[in-house]
Amino acid sequence: MSHYSMSAADVVALVERLEAHGVDACLGGGWAVDALLGEQTRPHSDLDVWAPAAHLEGLFRAFTEVGVDRIFPWPNDRPWNFVLHDGVRRRVDLHLYEPLADGSLHYGSVVEGGPFPAEALAGHGSIAGTAVRCESAEWAVRWHTGYEAREVDRHDVPLLCEKFGIPLPEGFEQLEEPLPSGPKA
Repeated sequence: MSHYSMSAADVVALVERLEAHGVDACLGGGWAVDALLGEQTRPHSDLDVWAPAAHLEGLFRAFTEVGVDRIFPWPNDRPWNFVLHDGVRRRVDLHLYEPLADGSLHYGSVVEGGPFPAEALAGHGSIAGTAVRCESAEWAVRWHTGYEAREVDRHDVPLLCEKFGIPLPEGFEQLEEPLPSGPKA
């Protein structure tokens, strides 16, 4: 298990700093799932953040203020997807995109998936009672497929599917033993 840990209080503090710097941030990954569900359902080792590439300076300023300012070399890093950390326990996985004239969002290279609809980042939820923007439920499920499902994926996907009436993708039956819920910080 990683020594990295991102609490709900950490997420709220980071979101507040991003907003203070005018960064149009959207939560992704496991915290997006928990935001959509309205409660923390498991521990998280990081926070995934979607943001326009044009907001990178504000993003760096916000994260520097709270000490999340070190590049964390990660396999398959790309200029549009890399990890920052604080050297202790907080880690942020950045996903930078560019809005296109047709309203879609460009992420990565054409080979790696290219544009996706802006609606993918139009979800709303809450973390520790704080309203946040996050991935939509349908896209959160979609982005948890296409690779070998991890334990956290088999935890998250059935919860989203049940709450939002999304068909359960093949291979995502709920875990017999649920993951421990995280601290309700």
